[in-house]
Amino acid sequence: MAVKASPASVPEVPGCKLIRGQGIPVLRLGGTWTVATAREADRSLKSTAWPGRGALTLDISGVQGLDTTGAWLIHRTNSGLRAQGLKTVYTGLTPQRRRLLEQVGRSTEPCDIVPARRSYILVMLDGIGRGICQAGRLAWQIVGFLGRVLTCLARGLLNPRRLRTTSIVHHMEQVGLNAVPIVLLIQFLIGVVLAYMGAQQLLQFGAQVYVVDLLTIGILRELGILLTAVIIAGRSGSAFTAQIGSMMLNEEVDAMRSMGVDPVELLVVPRVMALLLTMPLLVFLANLAGLAGGGLMTWLVLDITPPTFIARLRDAFTVGNFTVGMIKAPFFALVIGLIGCHQGFRVAGSSESLGRLTTEAVVQALFSVIVLDALFAIFFSNIGL
Repeated sequence: MAVKASPASVPEVPGCKLIRGQGIPVLRLGGTWTVATAREADRSLKSTAWPGRGALTLDISGVQGLDTTGAWLIHRTNSGLRAQGLKTVYTGLTPQRRRLLEQVGRSTEPCDIVPARRSYILVMLDGIGRGICQAGRLAWQIVGFLGRVLTCLARGLLNPRRLRTTSIVHHMEQVGLNAVPIVLLIQFLIGVVLAYMGAQQLLQFGAQVYVVDLLTIGILRELGILLTAVIIAGRSGSAFTAQIGSMMLNEEVDAMRSMGVDPVELLVVPRVMALLLTMPLLVFLANLAGLAGGGLMTWLVLDITPPTFIARLRDAFTVGNFTVGMIKAPFFALVIGLIGCHQGFRVAGSSESLGRLTTEAVVQALFSVIVLDALFAIFFSNIGL
């Protein structure tokens, strides 16, 4: 930023002259006070014999060119004189130069050049503590949100006319029917990979026929439900957050409340019910696709024909393995739906919040599904199922 009063191409040497009279002493500044002449200006100021007390007038009318550097030198001098007890006042200031000096004066607050050093261990512990506290608050909020959803769901079951049947069917199509192709494809490929890797290891012991048992137990108990939940969390959980978050930004949820409509009953219950109804069906289809992919790979790699594969599958199949996977489905669906909708209601301010919370919804849903799956594994192991 520069304020120039002279069109001269060569800057004039800056200088200052202290004029003492019977009245108030006057310090007259002249020349060009810019970054190019800062050394000469500073030398001129330091060689001036300042009065010890009283008042002093700083006359800047003779300055032909002034930029931020020159203004800072003048401001520094003025601040030093005031610190010594002199009462200083400016004269000859144009409005533009006055604003420049005021701006420089507001920018001279002291700051730390080198940030304070902190122990890495303390910083790490502080971050861990903050993360645990934030996770605890979020878990408490989700528990409260679960209570609201269950209350609305119970109210709807007691009075079926309150249920939004059209909305439930619409969301069943979105989260269930439209997800069938990607779920089947992923599970089919997982079955292929699992059969191929299992066959490579079991061939070393001549036990390749047990790859069918590996497929049956792995897919029915764990991979079928777990991978389906991962797909639904990334696909539908994020969609719930984005949809409700957009309505929060557009103040549509506030409009619902002003009209006496419960947003949880209108927006959350249909989505959660759609997930609860479609997740078991998706898991069942995923199990079939995974077993089909594994059967195809065993046919190509191990020469296990489809009739032999089906016979071995019938021997390895148990109701317990199938039941374990199906029992997990509604619990995973409830967790995904609750987290996705809850994060949507937290959106506020700007679209940046929408993107951040959508990402958090996916991460939290995946983490919760995996933790819940581990708890189910421990539980079923303890009861012998």
